[in-house]
Amino acid sequence: MKILIELIVSFLSTVGFGLVTNVPRRSLLPAGITGSLAWVAYYLVLQVDNGLILPNFTAAIVIGILGNISAMLFRVPVNIIYVPSLVSLVPGGILYLGMRSFTLGNEMRTGQYMFNALTIAIALAVGFVVAEVIFYRIKPILINALEKKSEN
Repeated sequence: MKILIELIVSFLSTVGFGLVTNVPRRSLLPAGITGSLAWVAYYLVLQVDNGLILPNFTAAIVIGILGNISAMLFRVPVNIIYVPSLVSLVPGGILYLGMRSFTLGNEMRTGQYMFNALTIAIALAVGFVVAEVIFYRIKPILINALEKKSEN
């Protein structure tokens, strides 16, 4: 039941952020599905590994692969899918706490928060690179399947 709630809330937040950033309406559904499945992957991996790297890395791979597939199917730029899908993974809260600690003069906490934010950002970036490599391996298979579907 908890996973279903996570799925629904992450879908709504992704679509909501897509509306705020003026994503084309035809790409809101694939962006929402991509974002929600990425968040569920993040949540499930977080249950096994309570670290920062693996859950974010896994979610970025899910966004990268599903985002590219959605971009092909709906004929939109992949960034249109990526941007709203990433909203729930960006370490904005951690960055806020880091800047707050900095302004309060707590250097030790500032360093911890900024290190965590940087770790998450690197995990997301590496996850996207891995997803691009995987996608370009499966892209010819997807193109062939789409061509066969359009012939029928």
